[in-house]
Amino acid sequence: MTGMEKVKTGLEGLDEMLFGGIPKGSTVVVMGSFGTGKTTFGLQFLNQGLSEGEKGVYISLEEDKESILADAEAHGWDLRGKLDAKQLEIVKLEPTDAKVTIQRIKSELPEFIKKFGASRIVVDSVSLLNMLFDNDHDRRSNLFNLSQMIKRTGATLILTAEVKDDNPFASRDGLIEYVADGVISLRYLERLERNELMLSLRIIKMRRTEHSRKITPYSITNKGLEVHVGSEF
Repeated sequence: MTGMEKVKTGLEGLDEMLFGGIPKGSTVVVMGSFGTGKTTFGLQFLNQGLSEGEKGVYISLEEDKESILADAEAHGWDLRGKLDAKQLEIVKLEPTDAKVTIQRIKSELPEFIKKFGASRIVVDSVSLLNMLFDNDHDRRSNLFNLSQMIKRTGATLILTAEVKDDNPFASRDGLIEYVADGVISLRYLERLERNELMLSLRIIKMRRTEHSRKITPYSITNKGLEVHVGSEF
């Protein structure tokens, strides 16, 4: 596909699987259980943009600013410097105060993203955001509105999501996959013959670009997520 502008994820092997990266302006969900590296993926994606001179916004419903910065530093990414240089903003939303959080998302975020000039946004995690709503109808319309609102700014959006205990290819509430342009699954594969757990990545869907559908091993290192394209399990 010619003329499609792509953004690099910061995960070289994944960019190879995506033939250059994520189509610019897409909404992509990174799904996985606890410990699969979803937050690291989000930080790595942001760091890649920052290293290319872009601006980014990290919206956290879980960790506070200091612990996010410490996570990044553990992988060698100086996000503190980017915060000071006004190239990055970290927004902490409080899931405990649902009404205020929903109001902030609706009224403040679109304007803030536009003014700030962010081209990459990460929301960690959309599963916690969904818990603010009482029913699937409200969750679905909220997710759709959030995605459309960020799309209008032209930014590329990464959402992290927890998976169902009995289905590693479905988000906990089974909604976000339908709103998103892309879905990337991070999961553990059990290798009984070796008595070990292996981390595996799979692109379940990605609109507007060709992509590999192979289940590909990856590891979490001190440099972030490393996707081992061409490796067999």
